[in-house]
Amino acid sequence: MKSLLIKDTTREERIRIVHEALWGACGIDCEFCSGCDNRGGGRIESIYQPYIDGIKEIREINAEYSAPFVRG
Repeated sequence: MKSLLIKDTTREERIRIVHEALWGACGIDCEFCSGCDNRGGGRIESIYQPYIDGIKEIREINAEYSAPFVRG
C-alpha cells in the first residue's frame, strides 16, 4: 500500500484517497450526503480539506473529529 502522507502524495491523489476512503466507509457517494454534518463534523469536503490542501495529515483530522465522541 502506498503511503498516505502528504509528503508522499499529490493533491490529486489526496482527493482520490479521501473520496475512495469515504465511499468504502458508508457505501454511498458524498455528493448530496449530510451524514457527517449530522454528527457535528461539518460537510465532508470541509472536514478533509486541510489534508487535500497539504496542511494536516489524515490521522490528525480523524483524531480531532473523533475526540468529542471519546468518553474518558
